[in-house]
Amino acid sequence: MHIVVCIKQVPDSAQIRVHPVTNTIMRQGVPSIINPYDLFALEEALRLRDKVGGKVTVLSMGPPMAEDSLRKALAYGADRAVLLTDRHFAGSDTLATTYALAGAIRKIGETWGLPNLVFTGKQTIDGDTAQVGPGIAKRLNLNQLTYVARIASFDLKARAITVERRAEGGVQVLATRLPVLITMLEDSNEIRRGTMANALSAARAEIVKWSAEDAGISDLSHCGLRGSPTVVKKVFAPPARAEKAHQIPVTDRTWDEMAGDVIQAIFSRRPSIETDLIQRAEGF
Repeated sequence: MHIVVCIKQVPDSAQIRVHPVTNTIMRQGVPSIINPYDLFALEEALRLRDKVGGKVTVLSMGPPMAEDSLRKALAYGADRAVLLTDRHFAGSDTLATTYALAGAIRKIGETWGLPNLVFTGKQTIDGDTAQVGPGIAKRLNLNQLTYVARIASFDLKARAITVERRAEGGVQVLATRLPVLITMLEDSNEIRRGTMANALSAARAEIVKWSAEDAGISDLSHCGLRGSPTVVKKVFAPPARAEKAHQIPVTDRTWDEMAGDVIQAIFSRRPSIETDLIQRAEGF
C-alpha cells in the first residue's frame, strides 16, 4: 500500500502580528511549524501503514526552508519526503496550489507506485479555506471524504474504506472505493512522539526536491501568481473589544446558586435574551 500525505509549513499563528500601517502580516521572527491539522492526517496515515504495511510519502510545496517540516514528518515515522519547490510556485492561491500538488502526486505515482490514499488536513491555519484537499481530489479524479473524524474500517484487498464524517447535526457513515482522498478533522487522533531511530534517520535522510520541470508540470501559466485568480484586497487585525468581561466571584455557595448568578448576569446585560426565552416558553 502507498499513502501520500500533503503537509504545509505555516507560520505559528499564535505569534503572527499585523503591521499597523501597511496592514501586512509581519513574518519576521515568527517560527514556522507543520500545519496542525496536517498532523492528524499524518498520524492517521502512519496508523494505517502500521496496520496493513506499505509506505507513507510526505509531500509539501514551498520554499527550501519547508525542508524542516518534512524532516519533522520523517522523525514521526514517514518513509520518504518530497519537497516541491520552484520560484514559479510563488504567490499560489488554492487553485494554483492544487494544480501543482496534483502534478507532483502524479509524478510520485510514476516513481514509487500509485497511491491508494491521499491524506490532507481539513484546512490550513494561514488560509483557512479548506479548498486544497477537495481541489486535489478533483484534479486527480479521486473519490473524496472530507471532515473525517474516524476511519471505521479499511480493507485493502477489497479496496474499500468506511469512515465517520462529522456533519452539521450529527455524524455521517460513508463507504467508498479506493483510491480516495481524505481530509482529517482536528482531535481525530494524537500525533505520536516518534522513535530515536526515526529522529536519527530523519536527520540524515535525503529530501527529494522537485522543480516544476522535475514534477512534470509543463504548463506554468497555471502556477504561481499567473495561475491564481484570487486577489487579497486587505489584511487587517480585528480591533480589540472595548467591553470587558464581567467577573462573578466564586464563593462557598452551591453550583446551582452560582449558575443562577451567571444566568441573571446575562439577562441583566442582554434583556432581549430573557424576553425571547419567556416568549418561547409561553408558546409551548
